[in-house]
Amino acid sequence: MLRNKTLPRRADPGTIMHNPSKKSEQIIKWIESNLYIPEGALVGQRFVITDPQRLWIKEMFDSPTRRFILSMARKQGKTSIIAALICAALLGPLHRKNGQVIGAAQSKEQAGLMFRLAEKMIRFNEQLYAFCHIVPSQKVIEIPELGTHFKAISADASNAQGLSPYLFIFDEIGQTTGPQSDLAEALITSQMAHKNAIGIFISTQAPSDNSYLSLMIDEALTGADPTVKVKLYTAPMDIDPFSEEAIRCAAPHYDHPMFNKDDVLKQANEAARMPSRENSYRNLILNQRVEARVPFISKTVWDENGDPITDDWGTQPVYAGLDLSSNSDLTAFTMMCLIDGYWEIRTECWLPKEGIIEKSYHDKVPYDIWAKQGYLNLTPGRTIDYKFVAARIIDLFEKYNIVSVGFDRWGIDALKGALIEHGMPSHIFDEKFKPHGQGFRDMAPTVKEFERLLLENQIKHGRHPVLTMCCANLNVESDPASNRKFVKDNKNSARRIDAIIALVMAITQHLSAHIPNSKKKVVTPKLITDISQVVIF
Repeated sequence: MLRNKTLPRRADPGTIMHNPSKKSEQIIKWIESNLYIPEGALVGQRFVITDPQRLWIKEMFDSPTRRFILSMARKQGKTSIIAALICAALLGPLHRKNGQVIGAAQSKEQAGLMFRLAEKMIRFNEQLYAFCHIVPSQKVIEIPELGTHFKAISADASNAQGLSPYLFIFDEIGQTTGPQSDLAEALITSQMAHKNAIGIFISTQAPSDNSYLSLMIDEALTGADPTVKVKLYTAPMDIDPFSEEAIRCAAPHYDHPMFNKDDVLKQANEAARMPSRENSYRNLILNQRVEARVPFISKTVWDENGDPITDDWGTQPVYAGLDLSSNSDLTAFTMMCLIDGYWEIRTECWLPKEGIIEKSYHDKVPYDIWAKQGYLNLTPGRTIDYKFVAARIIDLFEKYNIVSVGFDRWGIDALKGALIEHGMPSHIFDEKFKPHGQGFRDMAPTVKEFERLLLENQIKHGRHPVLTMCCANLNVESDPASNRKFVKDNKNSARRIDAIIALVMAITQHLSAHIPNSKKKVVTPKLITDISQVVIF
């Protein structure tokens, strides 16, 4: 549409609205009076706020809000409501004199989409367009009369410094991997100079509990800070994932014309027929925390075995596994003990203290937080100091009745020396510590037993986060004889599995000692790849 430079200019474009009492009503009335749908099946029609959008705007602006997290399935018109709020912040009731508005995204493409949609909305209204100076090459929209300024930025560009937005909207932050987002943190801290500033995060869920968005959602759901709010649309894990009921849970606009039911139901049918597509479908359509890959252990099965463990194992036999690391990787000592028919699991893990922040950032795992919470031991220096590992193992021998320890031969001579130095007699080491191969022949019986224990819910792991992380990273590899062994997911060096490797070596010690499997009634094992169980980390 051509710009009409002869249009009369108002002193304040924010007056193009009614004047209701609540901020949300002002915003809604302004949007519906001035904006049009810029593309799609309803292009050119007036923008009509839906009931879910009305609810979000009320929660954002009718009570004190520092951060608002909105998570739902794809294709819910989230980018259009983002663009509408950007326009309202530049030209409508959300504007602040000389104020800065930021639209952020993980990728340049997503940031560009946000900018283009806001630009199109403005161009559809010549009266609004007359106030604007738009620079597409820089993804900038300016309102000279008001001094308001919008810029779209992305995480893959170093342009987050020096910003001071009173409003930012971060689109699809769920694409951020790991527990940190430099861009999000820069935007949050940049608002400290503003009174009543707000940051809005809109995204489908991240696939991992350790992702930045997941940590934000979980913290907000506690209600500890009433100014940090979350609206989460997600299908429960125990519902039929291919039903309309499940899709409705994650799609607030299921019955709206913007939502293509036929296409989504087709995706549901395809996912039901092709398990390889199920996890992507669960994440994008049902807004569940699942990854596209299919690991050995499903999240459902792991969580079913997550009951708390007892405080005291007394004199019951304890079986352990030890997985020593290279200089700076994870070292793990995992123990198991049969208590009241369940195998209870304890694990001790070590990393070097120096560089732990950098390692957390590189691996995209909150090692530093787990260390503060007591789930991870840090040894001085930049490499694992076996003296500290040995001292802790001696403590565990004194506390529990550890009858045998399976170990990977790598690095064992150095640890043996440290154990003897801390007072363990050499003959006790030779008696209790048993070498354990890592190939198919040695691992195959243990993989089968570990699978059985999990499927029959005979394990209690207490949801230890390091052990859980290692489980999430676990895959299996098979030889021509169908023997299986554990490997890292995608052989990614940053995906640790050491605590689980230590656990399965402990299971081997239990099998070697012919300890009864369980006091519980034996049931027929289910296949780990049943569609009902492919709900993963």
